[in-house]
Amino acid sequence: MSQTVARAIDIIGFVSVRHRSLGEIAEHLGVHKSTALRLLQTLEEGGFVRRVPGGMYGMGFQLIALGQLALDQVEARSLAHPILNDLSERYGHTVHLGELAGDQVVYVDKIDGRGSVAMGSRIGLPAQAHTAAVAKVILAYQDDRTRARVLEHAAFTRFTPTTITDAAAFEADLALTRERGWAEDDGEHEDYINCVALPLFDARGKVTHGISITALRAVAPLGQLRAHIDDFRQAAHEISKTLGWTGDQHGRR
Repeated sequence: MSQTVARAIDIIGFVSVRHRSLGEIAEHLGVHKSTALRLLQTLEEGGFVRRVPGGMYGMGFQLIALGQLALDQVEARSLAHPILNDLSERYGHTVHLGELAGDQVVYVDKIDGRGSVAMGSRIGLPAQAHTAAVAKVILAYQDDRTRARVLEHAAFTRFTPTTITDAAAFEADLALTRERGWAEDDGEHEDYINCVALPLFDARGKVTHGISITALRAVAPLGQLRAHIDDFRQAAHEISKTLGWTGDQHGRR
């Protein structure tokens, strides 16, 4: 039985690279074609392989569904929390984890920094799409359709003199974010608070989460946060690796 299971796993990996014929699969396994065919028929019934035109075999759609379920079960918050906590302790600033959930970016974790000034962010609440750096950095890496869906709900309300209130200017800000690899909130919602944020990449290379480092302007102005961007990027990269990312810190494989 263990040999049969091992062969079935081997077949799945073999056909996932490219479509294979029955003969190729039998030769790869070192078995007769009839043995390979029986394995393929069982795997096909379960949706793990599928027959494609020309009598070849390819990866089954059930694997895609299971793969998505596995990704959905990844607890980004629990994986990221120790790194976020270390980051907050090291610099004394408030650190957030944001997640794209439907048509908004939601705070899913927050570690308060040193100091007694309360910030408006709360776990479970949505971030202001046009002001919060963590929302910006996530939106910057979305496709046009997803970004448009999220921004459809953005009123571009002015909160401070630095708030971006124009859709075209906001798109330019997102383009700059993608170019340099991080987003900024220059006192755009609360004028006494500034923030930088970095993307988190998952196993697919998708950005559905981001981290932000937020500080009182009087304690750490934006320039001081920028000076530590390499350290912040390294922390984001460590989290990305726990989410299955195998590329570099800049989202390149």
